[in-house]
Amino acid sequence: MAGAPLSQPTGMRAWLLSAEPHSRWQARLGRLYLGWRSFTTNPLAVLGLSIVLLLLFVAIFADFIAPYSPISGGDLRTQRLLPPSETYWLGTDDQARDIFSRIVYGSRITLFVIVLVSIIATPIGLLVGTVSGYLGGWVDTVLMRITDIFLAFPRLVLALAFVAALGPGIENAVIAIAITSWPPYARIARAETLMIRNSDFIAAVKLQGASTPRIILRHIVPLCLSSLIVRVTLDMAGIILTAAGLGFLGLGAQPPAPEWGAMVATGRNYLIDQWWVAAMPGIAIFVVSLGFNLLGDGLRDVLDPKAAK
Repeated sequence: MAGAPLSQPTGMRAWLLSAEPHSRWQARLGRLYLGWRSFTTNPLAVLGLSIVLLLLFVAIFADFIAPYSPISGGDLRTQRLLPPSETYWLGTDDQARDIFSRIVYGSRITLFVIVLVSIIATPIGLLVGTVSGYLGGWVDTVLMRITDIFLAFPRLVLALAFVAALGPGIENAVIAIAITSWPPYARIARAETLMIRNSDFIAAVKLQGASTPRIILRHIVPLCLSSLIVRVTLDMAGIILTAAGLGFLGLGAQPPAPEWGAMVATGRNYLIDQWWVAAMPGIAIFVVSLGFNLLGDGLRDVLDPKAAK
């Protein structure tokens, strides 16, 4: 008796997995679908994505999730430094403010820092790296030596120097973190560019009369994006920790803003008897950083062909 025929994909799945796509759009969607299937086989990556999506959800709907105001507190005589309870899920701080509500609203500040730093630092690193790798010569030497100078200092120390010069505040902290975040992206983009600048398709584009800016922006930059996306995602945990470090030292978001690092700094004065004041925002920092690390590992397995086994 002949064996049962193998089931074949049907409907939309068959269209996505077609070996002969009829359009570029179909081919891109097919690759995206295959990447998603590969991503979902990694449970830790899915966990990281879930944490990041939860952060987005909490930040967007903070007004509906938080039961109390993150700024104003209750009665200092009766509601100050209360332990976790049914009324205050994570306890209250030294100003009788609900810690849970402050953590919920603090997710907006964390997301604000992550997004702005990524928007500022990624294009700078990508542009410096691709220009340096493609042009070579003295341009490469100058740009890479500048990059080496930034890489010679620990990120937090360099960010502290810039914030000290610019002044405390969340906007200046974002600028300082972005200034210290672009060098690794430039290194990665340069390495990718060196691998492809002498490729046959680049030579063909040159023969067609394409200018150097067009070659870099239209043909080299897209090929560097996948590796850069992975690195940016992995770096988001470092961005969160740097922002929390600046907030802990009083150079990030200023009181009474519910920034997680500043909340930890406030809670250190009560660490022995009222441990929840510092522990709860510290746990939030840990969980979100872990989520981005797990997500970055999963994206590396999908997007980086050199990491494939």
